Amino acid sequence: MTSFRIKPALLQIHSVLGLAAALILSLLGITGAIMGFEDEIQAGLNAKLSHVAPRTEAPLSPAELVARLQADPALGKVSAITLSRDPLAAVRVRFARNEDGGRSSSLLVDPYFGRVLGEPRGEAFFTTVRHLHRWLLLPGDGNGAGRQITGAAVLGLVVLLITGLVLRWPRRAGSATLWLKPQLGLNGRGLHRSLHSVIGTWVLPIYLVMALTGLSYSYAWYKDGLTWLLAPASSGASMPGKAPREGRSGPADAKPVALDLVWATLREQIGDRFAVMQITLPTGVGTAVRVRTWPSEAHDGRRDEFRIDGATGRLLAAERYADKTVGERALARILDIHRGSILGWPGQFVSMLAAALMPLFGITGVLLYVSRRRLRRRPEPARTIQLAPGE
Repeated sequence: MTSFRIKPALLQIHSVLGLAAALILSLLGITGAIMGFEDEIQAGLNAKLSHVAPRTEAPLSPAELVARLQADPALGKVSAITLSRDPLAAVRVRFARNEDGGRSSSLLVDPYFGRVLGEPRGEAFFTTVRHLHRWLLLPGDGNGAGRQITGAAVLGLVVLLITGLVLRWPRRAGSATLWLKPQLGLNGRGLHRSLHSVIGTWVLPIYLVMALTGLSYSYAWYKDGLTWLLAPASSGASMPGKAPREGRSGPADAKPVALDLVWATLREQIGDRFAVMQITLPTGVGTAVRVRTWPSEAHDGRRDEFRIDGATGRLLAAERYADKTVGERALARILDIHRGSILGWPGQFVSMLAAALMPLFGITGVLLYVSRRRLRRRPEPARTIQLAPGE
């Protein structure tokens, strides 16, 4: 009897919260599904552009490559370069934004001659989708209202999952058929309710993982809590030598970076033990160069990170994935957990499908709410109306 008194209140919470967050959650689901295989799609789109002919000579060092690119003032200031151990792979070079924002963000470059091969296809599209997913394209990006709105919607998703599970709980909880088999032979409200509840049960664990990991990108307090829980030894600590955020500092404020010294330190630290390396140059007044290396072509959380003084080549800090605890590895791979890629392409595919199904719950939820309102306003005594417990 107590559960039947609680369920009407939970149904009200579930309905109101679902209606309020349906549009945002549907948008997050669609954009998340689009980004599910972003790396693979971009690799396919740029298969020809991102490879060069075999050469006998050694590729240019990062310092030589940047020097050749900076010789052309039309390209702008190099902010990062991503190179591969594959001798046939082109180098991806990202440039600092111009004030007018009218230039492409990155280019593919021949690693042997520094010749520009072209702009990567699909990059601008996926950048827009990513900003829509994280910040709804609202002003301020990560510091604006969009981040708070998406965070609130994801918090709402957690409440929807919990209340939905309680409302769905059948009398025969051990029956797999009741839990997992949709009643596709029904029509109207019955079909909508079956799709909403049964498919919701299928994807509930996936959505819960997505929500609990995605919140770390919206709220600093949540991220700090995860760090305290999973890696208390590193709670509150950050890698020293991190360059300040890009500001409006003029060229006179920027200090020269000796990439040849940085490269020498990297060769000493890791040698050839990497598949992909990303070197990010300082954009403000500092000289700390951030370097990330991956053991495979996948840009996942299994990476080593270094901070190197760009003026002297001195190693400021190093974080190696192999030295991390289990909790620290989980934090490092939180994005891989969020999108399912930590389980390989099968997990990535299942997560993509689950994300693509998000609009289904918004649509069926609205239809159920409208039909429930109609049934309550126009009761038909001669007809037996079957409502779910709490309705």
